[in-house]
Amino acid sequence: MPHESKPEFAPPVKAWTPVISPSGMTFYNGTMFQGWKGSALIGGLSSKALIRVTLDGDKVVDEERLEMGKRIRDVIEAPDGAVLLLTDGNNGELLRLTPAGK
Repeated sequence: MPHESKPEFAPPVKAWTPVISPSGMTFYNGTMFQGWKGSALIGGLSSKALIRVTLDGDKVVDEERLEMGKRIRDVIEAPDGAVLLLTDGNNGELLRLTPAGK
């Protein structure tokens, strides 16, 4: 299907309104978070959230927005499966996410 305004481009697989202002992204491959394996984890600047997107091939089948209250600049997976988030700004923080009780 062609893009509405630029027929030479394919339309996005997923778009957000209001925008999330996506930043860093990683695909989760760990086992620390049950049910997250293969999910795209996307940092949100204006949304101040971590957005988890579940894909089936090239289709988005589920989305979860985890409110962080801070602009998320980058997302990586730690070697132990925790999720590390870098917040935006001069006094940016490194946040380590683990499931409750871990």
